[in-house]
Amino acid sequence: MQSGLPVARIEFLDENMVDACNRFSKLNLDVAPTLFLEFHGSNSNIEAQGRIAEETCKSFECLKFTFATETDRRNELWKARHNVWYAAHALRPGSKGYSTDVCVPISALPDMIQFADNEVKRLQLLGLTIGHVGDGNFHVILIVDPNDFEEIKRVHDFATILAKESLRMNGTITGEHGIGVGKKQLLIDEFGLHGINTMKIIKKALDPLNILNPGKIIDIEKGF
Repeated sequence: MQSGLPVARIEFLDENMVDACNRFSKLNLDVAPTLFLEFHGSNSNIEAQGRIAEETCKSFECLKFTFATETDRRNELWKARHNVWYAAHALRPGSKGYSTDVCVPISALPDMIQFADNEVKRLQLLGLTIGHVGDGNFHVILIVDPNDFEEIKRVHDFATILAKESLRMNGTITGEHGIGVGKKQLLIDEFGLHGINTMKIIKKALDPLNILNPGKIIDIEKGF
């Protein structure tokens, strides 16, 4: 990002997710934390961008860099990312998936991903990490037994711990998911009482009868 390359997509898969995708999609990717980059432009521009990206990655001790412009080869490389949800579930037949995400400054992203990995292990969960890391956003897909209520509690504990750590790193409790219901109770940690009350004032002005998604994001009828 600092090099100024006009990257169209930057996606991250941790080594566990790469391994799961290899098994599910019959791929042969190296089992290691992997970044998927996509560039748009003319053929000559894309070739030049690819060379700069390779040089940049190798300067950070990248183990392997693969570049493709042919449609079939590009689709093969992206197949892993497109099938992550199904690949994760295939690791534990009969399971259910729970996805939680946070977003932090890009400079804090490596530490945040490492923190998530450590917490997954500490709580003895099956968790796999993917991310739209160009904007500091990543998800942990947790594969759980829907009948194991103790495990489900640990999953919810993990989501709360991850969200609070993201705030400590000057991030936000979610980049995409969970504000409406799943992380509503954490909004006050991010925005404070004044921020929540301001949201309530705006909500009441736009929806005085509270008929638009009542109970989502903020509770008009409840105080804090």
